[in-house]
Amino acid sequence: MAQRSIRAVDGSSFGEPSRFREEIVEACEPVVARGLVRDWPVVRAAAESPTALRAYLAHFATHARGEAFVGDAAIQGRYAYGRDLEGFNFTRIETDLTSAIDRIVTNAATPGSGSVYMGSLEAAHFLPGFASENAVAALPPSIGPRVWIGNASDVSCHNDTYDNIACVVAGHRRFTLYPPDALPDLYVGPIEFTMAGRPISLAAASPPDDPRFPRFAAAQQRALVVELEPGDALYLPKLWWHQVEALDPVNMLVNYWWDAFKSGPDAPETAMMLAMIAIAERPLPERLAWRAFFDHYVFRAEGHPLAHLPVEKHGILGPLSSGNYGRIRAMIMQMLRGG
Repeated sequence: MAQRSIRAVDGSSFGEPSRFREEIVEACEPVVARGLVRDWPVVRAAAESPTALRAYLAHFATHARGEAFVGDAAIQGRYAYGRDLEGFNFTRIETDLTSAIDRIVTNAATPGSGSVYMGSLEAAHFLPGFASENAVAALPPSIGPRVWIGNASDVSCHNDTYDNIACVVAGHRRFTLYPPDALPDLYVGPIEFTMAGRPISLAAASPPDDPRFPRFAAAQQRALVVELEPGDALYLPKLWWHQVEALDPVNMLVNYWWDAFKSGPDAPETAMMLAMIAIAERPLPERLAWRAFFDHYVFRAEGHPLAHLPVEKHGILGPLSSGNYGRIRAMIMQMLRGG
């Protein structure tokens, strides 16, 4: 697989929200910030030992219980579907965080043991107080962190509908990224039957040169690969596909999810799902006609659809911040009610 590098910046671009948005987020491209969080107390504890990391987290930990993945040694931390998409190759258990960490540390010290992985844990719920000691200056405090911790693992290639800053705390992580428009070449699995809420690439999780996925070679040629060490951070724009390999016996990552360009409560994915039932099974010529309208009114590659009119005549196509968000939303709700 051809390995292309990801743009790297110093941490100053992540130092202030407006600069971060202007210099990093608006480009919608992945960026690495080496050493961004090397001074976090949790990173220093992890550098000391797994036991010190466990003690630091236990200082904050509640008795809240969440879901953990448990895999036999045979899967080598590669959490995936079972054969023919029948179930999964791991089991799910409910546990508190400190108990999960104990199992992770024990597995790490026991050759040939299985793996445990616990992810997407809201720090405010599982580790209250953690966020104030370990923060990213580019984000406001209202955007809280999540914790991902486990043994060596290979998380299947997927994407998220949020912007993401991923900060490595313990162990090394290898990210393999594919741009959003690589979607057709990734052979993505079911939307509603997933391991952790997001569809995954079946091709990226399969053996090399699997004949079932001939187009995957094109995606591999566009892959971006980066290995992060403790203290490094990766900004990952929404919809970028990413396979995440945790390479050491004990690994921890802290991430932040948010929508940098949100105008209201509605999400782009909601619009896509509605379009699937409204458009996807119509005749091809009609679908192409609707695509032309989407391109003109929504995607706007050639500029504003009413650029030929004075601004005061743009009506509901004027800025959303001028009350048009609410006006359009009200029209949509009336349409959905059949009014």
